[in-house]
Amino acid sequence: MNNTIKNEENIAVVIPCYEARSHIINVISDIPAFVSKIYCVDDACPEATGKKIEEECDDPRVIVIYHDKNFGVGGAMVTGYQAALEGNAKYIVKIDADGQMDPSIISRFVDPIINGQADYTKGNRFYKLEDLSSMPIIRLFGNALLSFMSKFSTGYWRIFDPNNGYTAIHSNVLKHIPLTKISKSYFFESDMLFRLNTLRAVVIDIPMQSKYDDEISNLSIFSSLIEFSFKHLLNFIKRIFYNYFLRDFHIASIELLIGPIMLVYGIHFGIDKWLLSVTTGLHATAGQVMNAALPTIVGLQLTLSALNFDIDNKPTVPLHVLLDDVD
Repeated sequence: MNNTIKNEENIAVVIPCYEARSHIINVISDIPAFVSKIYCVDDACPEATGKKIEEECDDPRVIVIYHDKNFGVGGAMVTGYQAALEGNAKYIVKIDADGQMDPSIISRFVDPIINGQADYTKGNRFYKLEDLSSMPIIRLFGNALLSFMSKFSTGYWRIFDPNNGYTAIHSNVLKHIPLTKISKSYFFESDMLFRLNTLRAVVIDIPMQSKYDDEISNLSIFSSLIEFSFKHLLNFIKRIFYNYFLRDFHIASIELLIGPIMLVYGIHFGIDKWLLSVTTGLHATAGQVMNAALPTIVGLQLTLSALNFDIDNKPTVPLHVLLDDVD
């Protein structure tokens, strides 16, 4: 897979480090030689992972960056991204420090970007059903729900496993993302997808398999579902406004304006008249039935039509290819 990768491609790897002292050295040692720099961000790790790297790792590519306080995986990645951009990295890969991600397959993530097929690549642990046997049931359930919500908020309807932390991005695209506005929590990956969609960046899934051994995940599925649901809703509203009213306006914009209003009106009117009929014993007139049914049917059709348009409205031309012609 790494036939197109050369040392002069200037590929950087960013590793957010928090409570991964027992795995980090092995992770670094498995990173391929074609990677130019490795930025390890010690996010105020209580296990002093950064110090362990400096004491036991002699890889000249490694640069350890320290946070005085814990900012979360998103905060660590923002620091790592900024350092990689300052180091003139062209392609920037993110992997976790817990040993669940195989560094030897970095080429799978970088190749599509080098070849002009994508701006951003991310792992997908759900591609092969037989690989799911090693994933805990609670993670399967949680990731399925989070993936469904992410489709709405990010607009990338054909990708899955949105919280997968194995990613790669072209620096030209990363420079156009407002990193200071990115979520600092575990919502970081989903928030990145939202920002990428507002830029019309091309994102593709990369099939991969994760390893689950003795590591303990810092991500709580149930608390994340509550937190992420609210954030996904906010991002969905912002994405619809950006893409369908601020930057563009077409038939789907009209459908999004009229459809939900008619649907809500029809349902509300129908329930109101049904309750009135139940309490008074009076049957609804034909006009009242039509006044409830027609807006509901038309509103549902318009809403589904807008949804279908949104699903088909995916970016097709990699943004970094266009930016190469401009920059």
